[in-house]
Amino acid sequence: MLYDLSDGAILALIGLGGGVIFGLAARLGRFCTLGAIEDFLYQGSDTRLRMWGLAIGIAGIGAFTLVGLGAMDPTQTIYHLSPFSPAFAIIGGLMFGYGMSLAGNCGFGALARFGGGDLRSFVIVVVMGISGYVMLSGPLAHLRLAGLALTEISTQTRSYPQILSELTGISIVPLGLLISAAITGFALWSHEFLRNPKAILWGALVGCVIVSGWGGTQWVANTGFSASPINSHTFTSPLGETLLYLMTSSGGGLTFGVGSVFGVLVGAFIGSLFKGHFRWEACEDPRELKRQVLGAVLMGFGAILAMGCTIGQGISAFSLLTINAPIVFVSIFTGAALGLRQLIAGLSFG
Repeated sequence: MLYDLSDGAILALIGLGGGVIFGLAARLGRFCTLGAIEDFLYQGSDTRLRMWGLAIGIAGIGAFTLVGLGAMDPTQTIYHLSPFSPAFAIIGGLMFGYGMSLAGNCGFGALARFGGGDLRSFVIVVVMGISGYVMLSGPLAHLRLAGLALTEISTQTRSYPQILSELTGISIVPLGLLISAAITGFALWSHEFLRNPKAILWGALVGCVIVSGWGGTQWVANTGFSASPINSHTFTSPLGETLLYLMTSSGGGLTFGVGSVFGVLVGAFIGSLFKGHFRWEACEDPRELKRQVLGAVLMGFGAILAMGCTIGQGISAFSLLTINAPIVFVSIFTGAALGLRQLIAGLSFG
């Protein structure tokens, strides 16, 4: 049956399956980046941050296992092939984190909330998707490329296992597995977290979904009839891809990212019904809407500069232990912390 489907359709199905788990994790497992940061800074709880760390560790173990089995080539992913600019990683991460605090959600979180009937999040999704494409291939693309040319660092070494391999002569696979196992162990190093099997389950499932993205897209690239990118879940440029697909499927066809976006919506819808949380919500405060639109624009711009969002860089790239991933993650955390502090202090946006 699979042989009757196009490569794009198969990729979309792989993304759809993983996206459904992501949507369920958001609605049933409360898997959320901004929520994790808020809990840590203002509630004194690191449970949801540990869920994130567990997802990264599990995804890393799975990814480097695929590499060891010859089922994945990390050097063919966007995180290895794209120009390396730590300056863009920091600037983009700060913009994304600050925008996330203004909008009240990242792109993934907005999708999950929209799946539960929140029409305010629909605005965030649309604006973020358009803004991302404005920076990626629209009017601001030339400015981005000019800045990239000034800040790019020329290097073939893109991950920490590669750095250690060059220093020690050990293969990247055992090094990657060791680092990923250490991240997993650190995430689990908490009695409070270990007493929360629900958090452990959803964190681990998210990590497995990232692995399914790497393995699935690599399989299509190896066996398909067209050139297919090797990637896993991220939620910025795929929002724009999905808008293009909905407007003109002949101009922007099915991709892994499009399937992933629809999957999150489906999973979040199912999860909200299961919890009895589905309800239509709209924005009644123009100032709130203005803040959310501004936040969505900043997230769209920032994610393209940083080459990923809280999921794309925060888990997918992190699972490959790329040099950029922790830089972007810390920058997103810092930007979000600054934005949350200003909002709590009563910063006005008109």
